[in-house]
Amino acid sequence: MKRKYIYIVGSIVLFLPFWMWLLWFFTPKTLMLGSIVDKTVLTNNGQEHISLTWMLNHKKMTKTSTKLYEVEHDYFGFFPREDEKFRTKGLERFTDQQLQKLSDDVDFTYYTDTYGIYNNEWYVKDTTKTRYGKLYGGLSQEDLDFLIYMKEKKKLIIAEFNTIASPTSSDIRRKFEKLFGMQWTGWTGRYFDSFDTIKNLELPKWLVKNYEKQHSDGWTYKKSGIAFVNDGGQVVVLEDSLDLNNDLPQIHSGKKGQEKYGLPQKIKYSFWFDVINVNPKVNEIISGYELEVNDHGAKKLKANKIPKNFPAVIRHKQGGYRFYYFSGDFADNPISISSSYFKGINYFKWLFYDESNPMERKSFFWEFYYPLLNTILEEEKEILNK
Repeated sequence: MKRKYIYIVGSIVLFLPFWMWLLWFFTPKTLMLGSIVDKTVLTNNGQEHISLTWMLNHKKMTKTSTKLYEVEHDYFGFFPREDEKFRTKGLERFTDQQLQKLSDDVDFTYYTDTYGIYNNEWYVKDTTKTRYGKLYGGLSQEDLDFLIYMKEKKKLIIAEFNTIASPTSSDIRRKFEKLFGMQWTGWTGRYFDSFDTIKNLELPKWLVKNYEKQHSDGWTYKKSGIAFVNDGGQVVVLEDSLDLNNDLPQIHSGKKGQEKYGLPQKIKYSFWFDVINVNPKVNEIISGYELEVNDHGAKKLKANKIPKNFPAVIRHKQGGYRFYYFSGDFADNPISISSSYFKGINYFKWLFYDESNPMERKSFFWEFYYPLLNTILEEEKEILNK
């Protein structure tokens, strides 16, 4: 009897992935046409928008009545090809009439990244040096016009980190900020698990060089911490123990974030983010960053006019149009698109990450991005079905 029980349990475990795929396969499709914009695509894996494509496919939200989204094809932006060839297929080629038609046709738009592609990244394959020779990037006037039409038609708009940062022109940035009731402070930041230039090969050389130009004592940091850089190239470093009681940035979510969007009360975030301000009459803060600084770190932030608390997720208040801004590189997570084809895989999320590693980002996808996008997309589905 015991052996039979073990056999049954073993068979269930062995065939569980098949049953999960089968459940996903027979999940009804929902047509949800989206305009995804990603101008920072170095490889065909579409890293900067892969999390969004994963969510759409997992939920069987399709671009046509039958076809799922493909991460390497279904977006507007930069398209890499072999032998250093590329194609740009952005909204810049659209006429005003075509932009209006696109805003009529799509159900939502998501701007995942407008940082762009530069000569040193594309031809030299070096992302550690100061970028030079922009090939493509920045929020364009056509992008802005399209967003205006989407807002007028009360369509869902989602944007995130680097939508209006460099290389977007200051004129386009100000118009976007006025349009959506938010403002970029000019500062971006990121956590690094080591500031040791010998040990950490992922530490950007341009970051260190900029700092050394501004400080006669040179780069003396070795521990982990947070580096900030503004649009003028100024660099500010917060180091563990010296400036920080907790070296990792934390995203905190209030009651609404936890109850409506299923977000954790607190989670670490170890990738790029931007520091923004919001008009509280226009937008509400769903989640916010909290930097756990000591007195020395607090003085450093104050001297450079960088807040220790700032928004991570904002949304336009009820009524009018639907707009979200994610103040971080939220759609860029190291996940496999193939895992999206299994119903209920989120119940096994604990198998996919090790939270003891401060640099891992899979926990952020499963614990934060997944419930956030799931709620937003479900809400959109209900609106479309009315």
